[in-house]
Amino acid sequence: MTSINSKLGFRKKSLWVYHFNSGGCNGCDIEFVASLTPRFDLERYGVQLVPSPRHADVLVVTGPVTKNSEGALKTIYDQIPEPKIVIAFGTCACSGGVFNNCYNILGGADKVVPVDIKVPGCPPKPEALVELLKKLTLGD
Repeated sequence: MTSINSKLGFRKKSLWVYHFNSGGCNGCDIEFVASLTPRFDLERYGVQLVPSPRHADVLVVTGPVTKNSEGALKTIYDQIPEPKIVIAFGTCACSGGVFNNCYNILGGADKVVPVDIKVPGCPPKPEALVELLKKLTLGD
């Protein structure tokens, strides 16, 4: 976590997050969206979901990377200004999960873009993402 925090440097602003679903069953998407609801309230740590990658600090990728989504993921990654952090959220985004070795699956997000943090789970709980983004925001 220390190297990730040093990558971001000392931040005086909130972390803005862009979400990209590269394929899969949407289980991780549901848990990601749940982390933004009032129950988990990521905004209390200054985390905002943004509609454009050009405004984002963090890219959260869910699902295995399909051959059709590879180009879109690369384009989105390139649009995020430096410094940027990529989080692979869920086992499929980490390694391809149960979809690995399918004819149209390249694997995890790290096959296409550099991934800084992997959060395994099928699906991971919203608390995992809340705790991770809290640490990134507060620099713990």
